[in-house]
Amino acid sequence: MAALARLQEKLQRLQEEYFLTYRAIDEERKTKYKAAVRIQRWFRACRVRAYLRHLSKMAILIQKWWRGYLRRKYFREIVERAYFIKKLEFYNEMAVRIQKMWRGYYVRKYIHNFSALKRYLEAVSLNNEFVRSELQEYAEMKENEEKMKDLEKKEEEEKYQARKMHYLLSTAQIPGIYNSPLRKSPDPMELLLRKSKPLTHRKQKMGSSLADELYCWPTCEKPPAFVTTLPLLPAPRQKPQGPFRDPGEVLRQRYKPLEPTLRVRESMNSPPAKAREATGREEWRSPIHDNKFLPFSSYHKNAEKYEPSICNSGKYGREAYGTKYFREVNPKKWIADKKNHLESECSAVSSHENQPE
Repeated sequence: MAALARLQEKLQRLQEEYFLTYRAIDEERKTKYKAAVRIQRWFRACRVRAYLRHLSKMAILIQKWWRGYLRRKYFREIVERAYFIKKLEFYNEMAVRIQKMWRGYYVRKYIHNFSALKRYLEAVSLNNEFVRSELQEYAEMKENEEKMKDLEKKEEEEKYQARKMHYLLSTAQIPGIYNSPLRKSPDPMELLLRKSKPLTHRKQKMGSSLADELYCWPTCEKPPAFVTTLPLLPAPRQKPQGPFRDPGEVLRQRYKPLEPTLRVRESMNSPPAKAREATGREEWRSPIHDNKFLPFSSYHKNAEKYEPSICNSGKYGREAYGTKYFREVNPKKWIADKKNHLESECSAVSSHENQPE
């Protein structure tokens, strides 16, 4: 029993030693395994990196040779193209030079002969000088003729005026207006009056033409009653010397037929005149606007053209508002007084009513 107890005590101790031994062996094995794995990993990484470095070098070498080949080929093409362009430009320049020389030779020999052209230009210049000299002489001659005509016309006018104003000639009793006592010598007009004769006037015959002119009324076929008994004309005599009008012209002006307007021909109390006056008042009171809806701004007023009404516009434009109905506002504005103005208006209306229609 004692031996069994001792064996059991040794067995526990042996188990513990066996466990510790095997645990140490296992730990050492794991450490060696880890060291071997690390060595293998490092070696394999170095080998792969060396292989990749070799592949990169080979790829760079291949790319270098290929890119060099492509650049050399492209440069060769550029050089060939530049050489072709230079050769073509040289050929064109030589062709242009040959054409220039040939065309110059052809033009100088067959088209523009320089010596003949020079002779022609000299002849043209001489001819131009000759023509210019003749034109200058002709222009001077025409200018002298015009001046002579103007002088003759002026002299004739002066002579006519002298004959017409012969009555202004100074006499022994009355000195003329051209013979001033303050002058040492008489005026040239005075000398011309002395040399000229008085202007004689033709005797005008009063025939049927004057009667026709006097009695040719626009609205009457026969002459009015007061024209039938015309006074007898004075006996024909020589026209007095002086700036007097012709008697026939004076009679024509005196018995000039009346040419009344439409407003004067019709009476103020006639229906058309009353209707026109009512129309004017209506237009003045309520003017008609085509554009009913206008904006409040005044922009449209500059573009639109004002068209004055027919009844409220005069000969010199539209009458200002207030000049017809509000004259008493500015009494100093008018030349005549209000009373005189009303009297003149009444007289004008009565004269229009008394005229024959």
